[in-house]
Amino acid sequence: MSIGIGGMVGGGIFSVLGLTVQIAGAGAYLSFVAGGVISALTGRSYALLSVRIRSRGGTAFFLDKCFGTAIGGPLNVLLWLSYFVMLGLYAVAFGSYGAALLGADPNGPWRRVLASGVVLAFMALNLAGARIVGRTEAILVYGKLAILLLFCVAGLAFVHGDRVSPAHYPSIGVIVYAGGLIFLGYEGFELIANAAEDARDPRRSLPLAYLISIGVVILLYVLVAFVAVGNLSVVQIDRDRDYALAAAARPFLGSAGFILIGIAAVISTASAINATLYGTGKFTYLMARNGELPPGLAKPVWDRPIGGLLFTTAGTLVVVNAVQIEGISLMGSAGFLLIFAAVNLAVLRFRVSRTTKLLAVLGAACCLGALGAMTTYTATKMPGQLWVLGGFLLGAVGVEGLVRLRGRRTSHPPLPLP
Repeated sequence: MSIGIGGMVGGGIFSVLGLTVQIAGAGAYLSFVAGGVISALTGRSYALLSVRIRSRGGTAFFLDKCFGTAIGGPLNVLLWLSYFVMLGLYAVAFGSYGAALLGADPNGPWRRVLASGVVLAFMALNLAGARIVGRTEAILVYGKLAILLLFCVAGLAFVHGDRVSPAHYPSIGVIVYAGGLIFLGYEGFELIANAAEDARDPRRSLPLAYLISIGVVILLYVLVAFVAVGNLSVVQIDRDRDYALAAAARPFLGSAGFILIGIAAVISTASAINATLYGTGKFTYLMARNGELPPGLAKPVWDRPIGGLLFTTAGTLVVVNAVQIEGISLMGSAGFLLIFAAVNLAVLRFRVSRTTKLLAVLGAACCLGALGAMTTYTATKMPGQLWVLGGFLLGAVGVEGLVRLRGRRTSHPPLPLP
């Protein structure tokens, strides 16, 4: 449960809250409900797969085992690139909040300087063999939750009813689009799958871990968005969108509230960057060793397998410095929505009840529907970002194609499943 909550309440809520509120306005908290529904349905599929296929390989292992490497390979490359985007989003949020706390312009050059700096700093820590102690990480997780709950409880008393009135809701399509855009704030529940081998009573504990962690985070996100919308005007949200959560605390907690939320955001995003960079470096190494990425990434550097870490850092720096935050959110959410649609469909390979099959298909449909809403809205409002998204998806196929052309990988069919 701690792994799930910690993975979700990392940097996502601090990164994209302002952007979500700017798009969905008074209906922003409903966008978090929409994203939560997709997460809950997908979490159910993850719970089943985690029990049936217990492996530290998590999502990548599920896809390879259920669909074979011909399909699983490109999807795993897409997952890898999506981690670049997620890291970039966390880093940009760190830069925005860090600049605001330092009194610099959060939209100025310091944002990217700080964002690049924190990625390089945690790369160096990972190279030095630094580890996050489990108990310390748990303290950070519950510390973040305590600060966000304080924000919600204190802020509810100051909410302006007219700002969250249904009369000001945008269309359902816009609400769903925003829900898809903030999906990066929910995707961390998949990390529970990587701990499946260590569960003492997996058939009981894993489904409960998914259920409780996703339920807690949905409630938390909806409350946070409701308070933020109720305390900030549209003009303020547009002006302060990169650090909207801290700005929303100022009306009822004063400057101390702004600083408190800002510190929580910096700690949260830094923690998420460190954990994700570590995990993605290992994931990259394993993919290269299994032939799903160029084998050079699995070769030892300085007598250690850190090629994946170095390449992941480089890719993250490109995202941080070359892509706008709207494009970052769009790419990352699109990647994870496609991956999670495939995970939902993977459930159909098992002998399960008709209800389970229907919920899995519904989960996949919701993922693809949110992706469709995102694409439609982007084509209308931000057509230039479609090129970014198209390049991102083609990049995943291109990397896989290059590996195949070099003859480094032999495709394996799906394995027989019970």
